[in-house]
Amino acid sequence: MKARRLLVYFVLGLALLGLIAWTMRETISLAVASRVATARLNIDGVSELPDGLHVRVCGAGSPFPDDRRLGPCTVVIAGTRLMVFDAGTGVRNLTRMGISPGRVDAIFLTHFHSDHIDGLGELLLQRWVTGGPAQAVPLYGPAGVEQVAAGLMQAYQLDQGYRVAHHGEPVLPPQGFGAQAQPFSLGDAGRVVVINEGELEVVAFSVDHSPVHPAVGYRIRYKGRTMVLSGDTKLSAAVQREAKGADLLVHEALSPRLVGLLTDAANTSGKARMAKLFTDIVDYHATPEEAADTAREAGVRYLLLNHIVPTVPPLPGLEEAFLGDAPRRFTGTLRIARDGDFLSLPAGSTAIQTSHRF
Repeated sequence: MKARRLLVYFVLGLALLGLIAWTMRETISLAVASRVATARLNIDGVSELPDGLHVRVCGAGSPFPDDRRLGPCTVVIAGTRLMVFDAGTGVRNLTRMGISPGRVDAIFLTHFHSDHIDGLGELLLQRWVTGGPAQAVPLYGPAGVEQVAAGLMQAYQLDQGYRVAHHGEPVLPPQGFGAQAQPFSLGDAGRVVVINEGELEVVAFSVDHSPVHPAVGYRIRYKGRTMVLSGDTKLSAAVQREAKGADLLVHEALSPRLVGLLTDAANTSGKARMAKLFTDIVDYHATPEEAADTAREAGVRYLLLNHIVPTVPPLPGLEEAFLGDAPRRFTGTLRIARDGDFLSLPAGSTAIQTSHRF
């Protein structure tokens, strides 16, 4: 009898606590939201890192809709310098990864396909309003980057004026918005040192994404650690050359087998134009097997595939189908990138530390 009474009291107590929580749900939710907002505004995903070369994948996808991979965007942190390579829709993941857009020191574009620049305006705006430096961010790229920068500045000119009028110049200095185009020429050698600051070197090199020209990849070296970003390219001897002995190669990858499924589906559905588009994209991208061959011949230790074409849903066996023979061609570490992947290459070490931050 006593045990039954205690059980009743216990159940009533739980019901009372539930009623109190329900009654105070607004107050509780606001308190939680306040703490989350404070934490997000104070998070610093750069200064907390050990000295070294760090890579954060904010967009591992392509124009294909993908719940796990937004458009191309890779953050590289070298010491305290934060650089963004390509500015697709993946720029929306910066704050989600604990990175304030106001910390962006420079932006580099590999080429001017829409999926590599369609988040650029948003990134420039967010850098400005989140307290970035009182000068426009350097925007590096091959010939044509001036046109991209000028077009965005024109498109956002009215918005810039509205915000300055509303908040005032001390809060939003007009000269802090936008991008300063920094075009470079690859010359006869097909490569150029874009940044040379002693311990940090960024090299741009020509790749084959024909008929898109110019198109480049980048090699980033900091304190003895090296990574290479292929950009969009076919199988490329230049990527292999620049990746020689690199710690990490971030290489684009397209699966002809899976794109072929989409082509067949389009033909079956009577969508000849779409089928033609699917057929066309195969000839100016590298396959996972070709990326693996490049990494093996270059002696790379870690191969991360990005700009994934087509979408690879999390279905059993589908990643294996995408990779094909790549794991047998490259015996180092091989992964298909997802948004939120984080790779750390500490200075004075050979370690490559990996985690997933979403």
